[in-house]
Amino acid sequence: MIEARHLRVLRAVAATGSFSAAGRELGCTQPAVSQQMKALEASVGTPVLIRTGREMRLTQAGEALVRHAAGILAGLTAAEEEVAAIAGLRAGRVRLVSFPSGSSTLVPTALAALRDAHPGTRVFLEEAEPPASVGMLREGDCDVALAFRYEGAAGAEEWEDLVVRPLLTDRLVALVPERHRLAGAESVAIGELAREPWIAGCPRCRGQLVEVCAAAGFTPRIDFATDDYPAVAGLVGAGLGVAVLPQLAVESVRPRGVRTVTLEPAVRREIVALTLPDLAQVPAVAATLDQLARAGNRQPPRW
Repeated sequence: MIEARHLRVLRAVAATGSFSAAGRELGCTQPAVSQQMKALEASVGTPVLIRTGREMRLTQAGEALVRHAAGILAGLTAAEEEVAAIAGLRAGRVRLVSFPSGSSTLVPTALAALRDAHPGTRVFLEEAEPPASVGMLREGDCDVALAFRYEGAAGAEEWEDLVVRPLLTDRLVALVPERHRLAGAESVAIGELAREPWIAGCPRCRGQLVEVCAAAGFTPRIDFATDDYPAVAGLVGAGLGVAVLPQLAVESVRPRGVRTVTLEPAVRREIVALTLPDLAQVPAVAATLDQLARAGNRQPPRW
C-alpha cells in the first residue's frame, strides 16, 4: 500500500535531487528519507529512484508516482480539511498564493473578514505571479491562487481543469509625470505615447504592453524594466518615462509626482481566484473564495 507520507518524501527528493536536501526541506534526517524511499519501493515492488553517485534520477515508476502525487495529496488534503472543519470551521488551513498588487488590495480585506467570521481558520500567504502561481496550485503547493488574464489573450482554455471564481475586471491606465504634456488629459490613445521612453512592469504585463503597442503600430522603447510597482511609479515620477499599469497596481503604490490617464481603447484584465475541484469542497477554502469575491465587489468600478 502506498502511503501519503512516502509520496510527499518522493516529491521532495524529485524536486531537490538528493536525500539530504529533501531532508532539509521536510525537516528530517537523510537516513529517515532513505528509509521512507526503501519502504515505498517495497510497497510498489519496483525501484522508484536510480542512485548515481550523489545524484538521484527517477525511474519510469518514480515518474508516474510523482506525476500522480499532486492530485492524490490534494485529495487527501481536501479530506483532512473537510473533517477538521465539520464543527463549523473552528479549524482549518488555507495556503493562498497571490500576485503583489492583489496581495496589497484584495487579500487584506478578504482575510480580515475571514478572520472575523472564522477565527480558527489560518491562512498562509505567499506571493507569485501567474502562470507560476497556477503551477503551484496544480502541483499541490497551495490551495487557492489569485491570477489574472488579459481580455482577448490566447490560452483561455488553460484554466479548464480548475474552479474559477471571478473577482473583478481591472483596467490598464497610463502613468505620466505630473508635468507631462498629457498629464491633464482625460484619456489618451496609446499611440500618442509612441515616442516616449517606457518603464515596463512584470513579465506578463511587459508582454501585454508590447502587444498593445504593436496593435497601435509601434514598438515601445523600454528604458527600464522592473517587477516592483513602486519602482515603476518612482521612475515615472522622476520624469524618466511613461508606463502602463493595471489600476489595481496603481492603487497599491500611491505614486507621487505621477498622473494617471485613462487609456483608450480600453485594455482590461480579468482577476480570478482559482482552486482545484476537490479543494473547492473544503469549507475553509470555500469561505476564503467567498471573502475574496466580496473584496472584489467592494473595489471601485473600472470601466
